Amino acid sequence: MVSLQNKKINVPTSTVGRKRNFNEKNVLIKDKSFVKPNVHLFCGNSLELYKKWEKPTVIVSDGGYGILGFQGDTVNHLHLPEWYEQHIIQWSKFAQPNTSLWFWNSEIGWASVHPILEKYGWEYINCNIWNKGLGHIAGNINTTKIRRFPVVSELCVQYAYKFKINNQTLQEWLINEWKRTGLPFKRANDACGVKDVATRKYFDSGHLWYFPPTEMFEKLVGYANQYGKEEGKPYFSIDGHIPLSAQEWSNMRYKFHCLHGFTNVWERSALRGKERIKSPVDENKCAHLNQKPLDLMRLIIEASSDINDIIWEPFGGLFSASLAAVLINRKAYAAEIDPAYYSLGTSRFENLSLFN
Repeated sequence: MVSLQNKKINVPTSTVGRKRNFNEKNVLIKDKSFVKPNVHLFCGNSLELYKKWEKPTVIVSDGGYGILGFQGDTVNHLHLPEWYEQHIIQWSKFAQPNTSLWFWNSEIGWASVHPILEKYGWEYINCNIWNKGLGHIAGNINTTKIRRFPVVSELCVQYAYKFKINNQTLQEWLINEWKRTGLPFKRANDACGVKDVATRKYFDSGHLWYFPPTEMFEKLVGYANQYGKEEGKPYFSIDGHIPLSAQEWSNMRYKFHCLHGFTNVWERSALRGKERIKSPVDENKCAHLNQKPLDLMRLIIEASSDINDIIWEPFGGLFSASLAAVLINRKAYAAEIDPAYYSLGTSRFENLSLFN
């Protein structure tokens, strides 16, 4: 693959945000930052802000779709890899071992950016489909002209940061640490008190590898450091002095809490009603073409983080992910480069009772 990092491509961008009928002159911008307990919102380019933010447990990306949807969006999906690459580099730089990424986009948009995500260490976990239902396109689609099935879906793709120890994946590091002990792999079964699970799952070198649960990891560490070669001790240590604890090992992979009753297909109509932010100059029109529902943002954040964890929203828009994060006691950092969207987005936080 040819690197896009230093390659300059002339990318046509929208100048009117798909004929948006308002701009920063129609909204009140009090300040370029909105900081309250657990929320830090900025009007500016997130590329200039990442280094000032706390490291994320969750990144919610809802940026360019390649449909000229906003000022700066690309004209099609072909230029999305370049559009995203500099951000992905920074996400990888500040990601922790337990960081998750939720990447919102269209099917072709995601397909275009996926190789760049993999290039910088993001591991594909699952593709989730938001099905908006027939009501999303009813009466608005001429199937004869479009010559395809009407689209009623968006994707929200789950990734985890593939953390490495001494340039080894966790799988490689675990296997090589046991090799260093000089013990045969079958002794790992003795360590864990199982018949063959340890060798079959925890030390498998292929795709059947299974992340050892904390209690099993603790047993492996204890056994290795008791019976392994004296000159190699301590085993399963990153700093060369103290072996990883069970909790430290647990934090080496992304968090996930599977909420009961949900699958990877989210049946939910497109956003309407009071939650939908209206244009400041025409209440019959929405302010943002693709405002995400709070309940879906809450779903993905709640599934991949715990209370007080850090949530990044690099392309804030109307700050739906940040608002969902604050409502469930997470700490949000977000940026929006468009002053008009920034102003409308921050207004959603001004009257929250949890700030009073």
